[in-house]
Amino acid sequence: MRRHRGLVVVSVAGLLVLSGCLGGFVPSDGSEGASDDSDDAAGDLEIHHIDVGQGDSTLLVTPDGETVLIDTGIWQADGQGVIDYLEGEGIERIDHLVTTHGHADHIGGHAAVIEHFEERGEGVGAVYDPGVASTSATYDNYLDAIEEHEVRLLKVAAGDHLPLEDESVDATVLNPPGDDDGGSIDAYSTVLSVEYGEFSYLTTGDIEDGAERRLVDERGDALAADAYQAGHHGSSTSSTAPFLDAVDPEIAVISSALDSQYGHPHDEVLEAFADRGVETYWTGVHGDIVLETDGEEVAVTPETEGPTDPAALLERKEQAQSESESLSAPSPEQSPSLEQSSPPEQPSSVQSPASLERAPAPVVDSAAPRLSAR
Repeated sequence: MRRHRGLVVVSVAGLLVLSGCLGGFVPSDGSEGASDDSDDAAGDLEIHHIDVGQGDSTLLVTPDGETVLIDTGIWQADGQGVIDYLEGEGIERIDHLVTTHGHADHIGGHAAVIEHFEERGEGVGAVYDPGVASTSATYDNYLDAIEEHEVRLLKVAAGDHLPLEDESVDATVLNPPGDDDGGSIDAYSTVLSVEYGEFSYLTTGDIEDGAERRLVDERGDALAADAYQAGHHGSSTSSTAPFLDAVDPEIAVISSALDSQYGHPHDEVLEAFADRGVETYWTGVHGDIVLETDGEEVAVTPETEGPTDPAALLERKEQAQSESESLSAPSPEQSPSLEQSSPPEQPSSVQSPASLERAPAPVVDSAAPRLSAR
């Protein structure tokens, strides 16, 4: 049954600054109000969409201070922006590092984040992977870091739950499927549904229309969410009409660069959000975007003020494209989808490695397996 429609959505201008493990719920007028109540002060779930340019990185902090980091941005940045952001938030440990899939705009900082928290922080509890290997140097570096620091590596599949100690929050894996149907790396992206009280959040990696159709058929009402991170950086290959009908979000967050060479977010997606009246945030316009909820109300705090009407964001996109027309197009060597001195990252089909066991059984205790990819 759909429960979350009773939530109140509040937009808060300016950057939300938290002290200690957690801050109180931020009312729209900026008053202290609820933060004076000790119960409320410890009762918020935070979702931080970190601006990593043309990539993805999202931090969840539960009411008990448990951390879930989903992806780490583009490979060129080597995780530095993500590490800086986490340090700025006072994060000393990553309890759960979730890999949506092995492409370098999502795992680009994995190795550096693991190294940082293992050597300078309080460690990484476990890494969760859909079990589909990439052929890239970035993926190899990621596995090297897991092996060097003896971090547990777990394979996830639909129906799993992240083993959160904070029982007030449920994080359910809806994808990848348990069987190998020969789909692409994108199709096997980890899709995570997070619920806290009456609030629900959905993040889908880079799944496209085929995987969305399967999820609608198999999961139906489980896709409903108050807040939705648009699939594949707002590409028209994702956020299809049947999928959006099932999710029916009030808030959408798009993670992509303002000057995305791929044109993300695509016009069709912004138009679909506009048709549905979805309040829309875009890291390319709003910078870091923080959602904070007490389970009944949700506050959205962008780093930079900007329009949240999808039609207005489409105008901003067109303006940015017009301003960049005089610039030369990037060469293939400059493309964020490619890595210097590394093979292409698009295997033709999925290899489901026998060496990865099903969660919650650990894949590795002291050495990371090498996953084959076709």
